[in-house]
Amino acid sequence: MTLPNHFELKHRDGDARTGVLTTPHGEVRTPAFMPVGTAGAMKGIHWRDIRETGADIVLGNTYHLMLRPGAERIAALGGLQKFTTWNGPMLTDSGGFQVMSLAKLRKVTEHAVTFRSHIDGASVELSPERSIEVQRLLGSDIAMQLDECVRLPASREDIERAMQLSLRWAKRSKRAFETAPPDYMLFGIVQGGDVVPLRQESAARLIEIGFHGYAIGGLAVGEPQDVMLAMIEATAPHLPQDRPRYLMGVGTPDDMLEAVARGIDMFDCVMPTRNGRHGLAFTRRGPVNLRNARHADDPRPLDEESNWPPARDYSRAYLHHLVKSGETLGAMLLSEINVAYYQELMRGMREVIAGGTFAEFREQVRTTWQAGDIPPR
Repeated sequence: MTLPNHFELKHRDGDARTGVLTTPHGEVRTPAFMPVGTAGAMKGIHWRDIRETGADIVLGNTYHLMLRPGAERIAALGGLQKFTTWNGPMLTDSGGFQVMSLAKLRKVTEHAVTFRSHIDGASVELSPERSIEVQRLLGSDIAMQLDECVRLPASREDIERAMQLSLRWAKRSKRAFETAPPDYMLFGIVQGGDVVPLRQESAARLIEIGFHGYAIGGLAVGEPQDVMLAMIEATAPHLPQDRPRYLMGVGTPDDMLEAVARGIDMFDCVMPTRNGRHGLAFTRRGPVNLRNARHADDPRPLDEESNWPPARDYSRAYLHHLVKSGETLGAMLLSEINVAYYQELMRGMREVIAGGTFAEFREQVRTTWQAGDIPPR
């Protein structure tokens, strides 16, 4: 079955692309960054603030939501969008990353992954079919196939075993997706670790199966940035030009800038909120550690040119005070500021790709980062 295409490629500038992905809950402008709401919530940020930062789409986690409050319960309450009040496009991951991150609590077989729940120790089975069922019950706009991800470095033998298993699960995921009238999308996931021929084989076979979009998984899992970028360069040209490309679990602003330069359209990462909770802000001058004592007497805003009011309205001294005092407001404000910066970076890339000046923008952004934060006088 050939799946319909919901992605319109608007502009290209070198390998960088901008487009629009149409979902049942609205349009997603690409390049796009998806804030991560693992358990149906953004840590420290209200849904209305996520919208106001400019995010078109968010991510929910299949594994965590199926454990609590339960996919069937969420479906009975009207689906994840209504349950959370987000009411916009939402992508759900498959639970495959937890196969790796919860390695001590799981067993992988051809049929499924069996977990010990981190909540109560109960045995939970997650098969490709159950993963698709859960994502359908959640009301996802974009569902992901179940895959197995291995942490790098790893042996070629283990990487190939996981890649081949992921391909067999991709076929089962698509068959399960087709059993009910689908009003959402299904993405396949390219695996293959840091082995170029395996990456390219995975991409080719996924295209044969046929998906609405294609993700590059199994990166940002321990390898250096140059390896990650090399794998993108080896993989992206082998993916269909007219389908969206999603780099899973990435990353830093620099990672995203370089990945867009290599043809990637979509990203997700917990980094902006996780770092915000620990006192680190992302700004156009690079990261700023508000725990540093030099900010204690600094009356300047964090970033006077930011589009996000908290970055302009609060002094560095006050943000430093909140962080050092362990005040929840500090974590909330910095998380907002970080998500807003990520969205501002995406917006900037969309504009310059459309205008044909991505290379100049990329150089300017990197130069400003390298110049670093300006210390107080």
